[in-house]
Amino acid sequence: MKYYSISEAAALCNIPETTLRYYDKKGLLPLIERDEAGRRMFSETQMALLQTVICLKNTHMPISSIRQYMAWIVEGEATLELRLDMMRKHKQKVLQEIAMLTGYLPAIDEKIDRYLKQLEEKTT
Repeated sequence: MKYYSISEAAALCNIPETTLRYYDKKGLLPLIERDEAGRRMFSETQMALLQTVICLKNTHMPISSIRQYMAWIVEGEATLELRLDMMRKHKQKVLQEIAMLTGYLPAIDEKIDRYLKQLEEKTT
C-alpha cells in the first residue's frame, strides 16, 4: 500500500501542511497512521477521507459536524443512515448558499458595467 507524507498529502490536496495538522488536531482525521518517528502517513483510503474533509470544509460545514461525520465513518455501517441524513441536510444548505450567491450576481454585474462605462467615458 502506498503512503504519502504530510508534505506530499498537502501538495496533492493543494493545502498547507499546517491545515493538515490543524485538521488532525481537531479530530477530523481519526484514521491517520504514524510511522515509527511519529510522522503522519496518509494511505490512499486516508487521502480519500481527507478529500471529503476538504470538500465539507470548503462547503462551510462546521468543524464539529465534520468531526461527527468522521466519527460515524469510524463506527462503520451502523451509522450509514446518520451519514446519509447529514449529507442530505448539508446538500440543502449548499444549494441555498448557491442560490443566494447567484442572486447577488446581477448587482455585481451592474457595478462592473457601471465602472466599465465610466472608464470608457473617461478615456474618450
